Amino acid sequence: LFMRLYLFPRPVVTACTGHAIAAGAILLMCTDLRVGAQGKFKIGLPEVTIGMSLPFFATELARDRLSKRHYTRATALGYLYSPDQAVDVGYLDEVVAADQVLATAVEQAHGLTGISRSGLLGTRQTTRAAIADEIKAGLAADLANFDTAN
Repeated sequence: LFMRLYLFPRPVVTACTGHAIAAGAILLMCTDLRVGAQGKFKIGLPEVTIGMSLPFFATELARDRLSKRHYTRATALGYLYSPDQAVDVGYLDEVVAADQVLATAVEQAHGLTGISRSGLLGTRQTTRAAIADEIKAGLAADLANFDTAN
């Protein structure tokens, strides 16, 4: 699912109406535009704080989508961020009032309808294909690690 979103041949806009922890944060990193709600919500990858390792695909998505300045804190240290902080980190692109999240995301999506599909596909190829190939190659190791952890 994550890779399908990351490589989807149309722009993908996310409306984040609350917390985005673990898989929720990974989902945000897979999409093109991310609108989040103001509030006392947390966004991040806390796996290491509960004794889990982040899978390779998650660290590679984070390397691609998150601020280099925040990468270690976000991945190896499991920091959780407020929505406003998440914009600086790179999980979100914009934070709006909670009652405006969906409308703003829909407005953003409508603004992207003129993007050329072939242009987007070509750009996805040059900006994301190498990362996607590395992630796909690493999935076997992720699955093997998951299998031996149980």
